[in-house]
Order: sequence, then structure tokens, then C-alpha cells
Amino acid sequence: MKKVIIATLLFTMLHSCMGCSDSQSDMEPIPVPQEEYMASDMVIYEANPRIFAEENAFSAIKAELDRIQSLGTTVLWLMPVNEPGVLKSVNSPYCIKDYKKLNTRYGTKKDLKELVDAAHAKGMKVILDWVANHTSWDNAWVTEHPDWYTQDANGNVVQPQEQPWADVADLNFDNEIMQQAMIDAMKYWVTEIGIDGYRCDYAEGVPDAFWKKAIAELRTLDNNLLMLAEGGKTSLMNNGFNLLYGWNFHSKLKDYYAGKCSLTDLYAMNTSELEGMPKGTLRLRYSTNHDQASEASPIECYGGERGAMSAFVLTTMLEGIPLIYSSQEVAYPRSLNFFNYGVIDLKSNEVFAQEMAEIIRAYKATSSVRGGELEVYTTGDVASFYRAAGSHGMLVMVNTANESVQVKVPMEHAGKTMTDVIAGVDVELPTVMTMEPYQYFIYQQ
Repeated sequence: MKKVIIATLLFTMLHSCMGCSDSQSDMEPIPVPQEEYMASDMVIYEANPRIFAEENAFSAIKAELDRIQSLGTTVLWLMPVNEPGVLKSVNSPYCIKDYKKLNTRYGTKKDLKELVDAAHAKGMKVILDWVANHTSWDNAWVTEHPDWYTQDANGNVVQPQEQPWADVADLNFDNEIMQQAMIDAMKYWVTEIGIDGYRCDYAEGVPDAFWKKAIAELRTLDNNLLMLAEGGKTSLMNNGFNLLYGWNFHSKLKDYYAGKCSLTDLYAMNTSELEGMPKGTLRLRYSTNHDQASEASPIECYGGERGAMSAFVLTTMLEGIPLIYSSQEVAYPRSLNFFNYGVIDLKSNEVFAQEMAEIIRAYKATSSVRGGELEVYTTGDVASFYRAAGSHGMLVMVNTANESVQVKVPMEHAGKTMTDVIAGVDVELPTVMTMEPYQYFIYQQ
């Protein structure tokens, strides 16, 4: 058995340790507010309105709030709700025609307000997806303010040059008037609807200086706004974001289940992603999201329902803030293109959903060790790790193989009496145990 010890310093890393990966990295970081939901019991549910209802999705999601909350959700993330463009459209919700108008197929401003208020009444936060890098081609800004966009040598507005997105026009962030118009639109939904923050799409495509300015202004309205950056570079966290995507860990997780890398590689990626993260900021960890589910479902990526559940345990319990993508809780078996409308019965696999909820309860029950020292073990196909803080400890063992295996319990824990968090019983850990295909255990002391 090979043992690797990782000192997890997520909550104590100094700003001076941050990697300087871009020209903005020497800017003075702005502080991230330490509100109660940043204490690490946060669980985000990403709601794709197009799978809740063909029409009136806001009301449909509102009707599902009890079920969504039963999964352990504390933050509801709504994918883009703005009016989408038509010109050159591929039906993407990330093609925004008007930042201050809603997609009428989802409902009215009143419907959205009622959804947000209902979520708040249940103690959940609501964040909106925000697309700052580009707009649709029929956005009024294109004709009224062409200088707000990137142009070629002939003065023609162009698509984002670094991405193959022909359905959208690239915004020019050298234009400060455009920047302020964007910030005003972001403020609109905070003041008018009372949302609790934003998930910022393609955050790396927008200059750090804009995010720093925008987030600072937004927090004059609500200092506890939650800001999630879709991006991987840690320098984004200097700008006031609370959360950053765990892109590389997710890619490595898929590679591991496909037999393309080792557990040691996966653990190393976990460590690498946390290096340079400022105090109070965290990574979003997921086994799927709307982008990934468009390519393949978790069922296809991780070896069926049991494999998908084992991957969910790893992403939830190892490090960071867990994400659930709507459809994941019913083990939807096929890819799900988020460009399309198509209602899914989100109550069709309650046994699977209840098991996910149990894992989230285990995640919350072990919050006392969050930020403590992490010890990881490579034991064949069983991912095992132990986290300790003070007198509290948590041992997680996950069989990532579709076959029964005999595995040695890490010797310093063999013989200990610990609580099986899922079963709710105390057990004495053996020296060797048999684990069924994709079986997992979460122990606490």
C-alpha cells in the first residue's frame, strides 16, 4: 500500500503564493466576503429550465423546489434566463439578445421573482448564469453601438476569435461605456429580483480588470453575493470570485474511469488545483454539468449507474463544493444537449436520488474535518483517503472498479471503531475487507 500525505492549506494559503498566469496577476486582490454559506456546507444544483418544461419553466422549477432541496441543495443555479437571439442562432441559451429581458418561454419577471422568493423562503440562494463575453448578433448593441464589439480591419463586428462560436458577437472590453452598461444589467437582477449572485460564463474570456470592477460594484448592493467563475486559472480569484471550476480534476476523473491514468494522477490533480487558491475561496467539483452532459451522461462516462454514483462520492467527499446537474439525480442514461427543449421526469428514479441525498448528508455531517490534513492511499482500484482536524476524522473508501475486490484498510485505521455515516452504525474496521463493484464507505470519528 502506497501512502501519500497532502497538507491541505485551502483556508490558510497566502495571497503571495498565487501563480502569476496573466497580466492582471499583480493587481491587489479584493477581499472575498466570508458569509455563512461559505462555511463549506454549500451544495449547488444547476437547473436547466429546458428540461423542466416546454413553457413556463420558472413555475415548473418553483414546483420542484422541495424535491431539489431534499437533495441537500443550498444554492439554485439557473442557466441563462435572458432573451435569446435568433440571428445566426443554434438555439443556445448562452446567446443573449437582451440582458434585461427574459426568455418568454420560461415565464415573466413576476414568475422569476416568485421562484426566487420561494427559494429564499426555504433557505436557498439563487444565482443566475451571466454571459459577459459575447452577445447574439441581433442584440441591439450590435447596431446601436458597434464600437462596443471587437472588429476586424474593415470595421466588421466579429465572433470570438479564440472559440468556434459563430452564433455570437465578441464584446470589446476596451470600451468602458460598454463595461458600465454590462455592470448596470448585472445590478438590475440583484435589485429587481433579489438574486444572490452569478455564475459567470467563460470568465477567462473577459479581462480580470472588468470582473474586479463589476464584482466590487455589485457588492455595494449586497456584500454577500456569491460569484462563481467558469474558468480554471487561479488569478480569477483575485477579482472577488468565491468559487472556481474544478475543470482539470473533472477531466482527470473521466480519464481515470476510462483507464487512462492512475489514482496517483487523480490525487495529484486534486492537489494541483488547490495550489494558489486564496483564503476563503473554493473549487466547484462535479462529475457532470450541462457541457459534459451534452457530450455523454455520467452513466456513459463512469460505467453505469453504480459507477456514476461512485464518481459522485469522489467529487463530493474529496475536496471543494459539490454540484448536482438537473437530470443527474435520476441517472439519465443518454447525452442531453442543452440547446434543446425536452422535458425529463425528474422523479423517475427516486432510489438513485435518495442515495445522492444520503451522500450529500454525509458531506455535511463531516464538515468538522473540512480544511484539515488529507492523507490519500493508492490501493489498487479503491480510492481511499482520510481527513482529520483536531479530534475529528473521516475515512472514505470507494471501489472504482466494476468487480469485487479485497482491499486492505489503511493500517493506522484498522481496528478503529468509527461511524458508518450512511448506515448510521458504529463499526470496527477490519484489516481486510471485500468491496462489491463500485461500493463505497464513508466513516467518521
